[in-house]
Amino acid sequence: MAMRKGLSPVTVTALAGGLAFLYVPLFLLVIYSFNDSRLVTVWGGWSTRWYRGLLQNQALMDAAWVSLKVAAVAATLATALGTLAALALVRAGAFRGRTLFAGLVYAPLVMPEVITGLALLLLFVAIDFDRGFWTVALAHVTFTMCFVAVIVQSRLLTFDHSLEEAALDLGATPLRAFFSVTLPVILPAVAAGWLLAFTLSLDDLVIANFTAGPGNTTLPMRIYSQVRLGVTPEVNAISTVFIVVITAVVLSASLAMKWQQGKVEGRQ
Repeated sequence: MAMRKGLSPVTVTALAGGLAFLYVPLFLLVIYSFNDSRLVTVWGGWSTRWYRGLLQNQALMDAAWVSLKVAAVAATLATALGTLAALALVRAGAFRGRTLFAGLVYAPLVMPEVITGLALLLLFVAIDFDRGFWTVALAHVTFTMCFVAVIVQSRLLTFDHSLEEAALDLGATPLRAFFSVTLPVILPAVAAGWLLAFTLSLDDLVIANFTAGPGNTTLPMRIYSQVRLGVTPEVNAISTVFIVVITAVVLSASLAMKWQQGKVEGRQ
């Protein structure tokens, strides 16, 4: 019996319900960021007063800047280390200790964030490393690197090694072959890993709570502390700004990856 083409009404309804559950709250948050009322749940007309007020809220602006810096640094370091880990797992063969190495790389995927944050806090205290920007960044590298390794490893497993071998036969060094042949092909996976690490770092609250020091409060920490006392309209405004920024970054990365993929396919 041939399978019917298209989506059934049940599938369409479930898909629409799932998308609505995910995106309707974000849509409402954006709408209420333009609310003129001081009460975040009472509509008082359209206004941009809270975006103007956001510029005067130094605490929120500082927290947002700290989050962006931590996410950028952590994502970059996690991408470099995760890519190297994926290369070792795919290219190094069955070396001694491979199982242990793979377990250490993938452990943060299943490790509760509370345990990871507490362990890192104890480590920083034991080595007398003052908590601040770098403790948060290193902590985020620790738990985001595994996600990058998984994404890059999945791409390397389908990589055509004959392309790299051809570059080596033509006189390229292994390092030159990697940067000229391998990296352009796996670049979409590397970029996807960076974006995921960046997003996870921006979103983290638990680990940052354990590892952040005075003057290095991230935006999730600041918002959580304000939620317990009552959400202010500036929170809706800063959240909307972050939604716009992240959407722009994702769209730009998607266009860049398509352009890069087109160049690679054109060379082949």
